Amino acid sequence: MQLQIPPAWAGHESVFRPSSEPAHAVFGLFTFMMTVSVIVYVVVIVATFTAVRRSRGSGAAPATQDRERSLHRAVTAATAATVLILFAYLLYDFGVGRAVAAPRDAANALQIDVVGHQWWWEVQYQDTAPQRLLATANEIHVPIHRPVLIDLSSNDVIHSFWIPNLNGKKDLIPGHHNDAWFEADTAGVYRGQCAEFCGLEHAKMAIVIVAETPEQYSAWYNAQLQPPQLPTDSLRLAGQKVFLSAPCVMCHAIGGTPAGATMGPNLTHVGSRMTLAAGVLPNTPSNLESWIADPQRVKPGANMPATHLSRADLRAVTAYLEGLK
Repeated sequence: MQLQIPPAWAGHESVFRPSSEPAHAVFGLFTFMMTVSVIVYVVVIVATFTAVRRSRGSGAAPATQDRERSLHRAVTAATAATVLILFAYLLYDFGVGRAVAAPRDAANALQIDVVGHQWWWEVQYQDTAPQRLLATANEIHVPIHRPVLIDLSSNDVIHSFWIPNLNGKKDLIPGHHNDAWFEADTAGVYRGQCAEFCGLEHAKMAIVIVAETPEQYSAWYNAQLQPPQLPTDSLRLAGQKVFLSAPCVMCHAIGGTPAGATMGPNLTHVGSRMTLAAGVLPNTPSNLESWIADPQRVKPGANMPATHLSRADLRAVTAYLEGLK
């Protein structure tokens, strides 16, 4: 079995392409501070070379009162400019802090709980109607132009939720709830990454954010609320039988079946997701089969052990899970 790992498999991941209000605010602060710092650096370098050149030209001539007054005025002006620049930094920073603290339209916000695990993301969409609660993993769909409030927590160690195009970093701390928000202004696929070292496979703990039109989001959400398509062919029926009789059901849930464990990612619509293993692999039949057969080959140290299925059973389970859309 050959793993397929194409480069740049999913979406944007750059703080230099902000696509939400908090990200625009932080990028504006960065641009302002960087621009002013570069200007100050150039002025200091030019002033230093000018002073050295004048010093060599004057030789060992004694300092006059006019020269002393000139130097005093220069030092005073430089000190005043430094204080003004630092004060401007402070004011701008306070303004950005207020802008990213909370969305203006919080009452209309989409509520999502994100729980960090070693090394995957549990995602739970909240709703006032219990029948519209939705659980998924490693992939978040959101509508554009609507605030998204995210409750962050951890089930084991400290993680950090970071979508560079959409928001700043926020830690997920065991026993503590944190929150973050963003409002995507451009449809697209954005890649996020755990930004806090959380163990051996920290680098393989990615998350995908799909920002889409409200109509596309509603269609996706309503589809996810439905039970997955029932297997109809013999191969997928065999795969379902193997899945439900194997240790898989001790960790995973699949809607519409007796599998209801929550130790691992919810697999109800795993076939519709873009990636496998928290953003490590594109979701292709070959990769899915490789992941099921030997997860330790892809993500050493992950909680999922090798399944030791026969070749026929492995093909059947792969077909069954691939069809969960």
